[in-house]
Amino acid sequence: MKRLFDLTVSLLALISLSMIIGITALLIRLKIGSPVLFKQQRPGLNEKLFYVYKFRSMTNERDEAGELLPDDIRLTSFGKVVRNLSLDELPQLWNVLKGDMSFVGPRPLLVEYLPLYNERQARRHEVRPGITGWAQVNGRNAISWEEKFELDVWYVENRSFWLDMKILFMTVAKVFKSEGISQDGQATMRKFEGNNGGKQ
Repeated sequence: MKRLFDLTVSLLALISLSMIIGITALLIRLKIGSPVLFKQQRPGLNEKLFYVYKFRSMTNERDEAGELLPDDIRLTSFGKVVRNLSLDELPQLWNVLKGDMSFVGPRPLLVEYLPLYNERQARRHEVRPGITGWAQVNGRNAISWEEKFELDVWYVENRSFWLDMKILFMTVAKVFKSEGISQDGQATMRKFEGNNGGKQ
């Protein structure tokens, strides 16, 4: 039922939101530059790697050594609007349609985090990653990594179609309130550096 829901709704959403997706892409091209899409490998179900797609919200500004400037400097005012409205997540509808992701599940994080999870935290990869999830509607980026992972595992252990519906409705409310977009002093959230140095 979950996969059928994902497949049907993602296809309908891509069609019905095509104008919004097109306008967002055009504005990003004009205000931030090219490329319009941000593409990066992330671990999905059973840690299988896939490419996740998002609309760009940051510039590619670099320092004299050629290194990217900090996120809070590269995040533009228009980029903040894109994030606050969660428009940057719209290209992930394609990931859901392909089956790499689901509408609801733990967010797909960086590949470099894989060796840093303890055994319990690694259970977040027992399900497809999601555009939204239990952690996103219970704090998003405003909570600690440990709290976020515990919420992810709680979802894995208690997942159901009706819980997914609840999370989707809660997500809509969170988007309108623009809650939990970032941690204090961060453009999004600090990097995860492991549990006392690695696996436990």
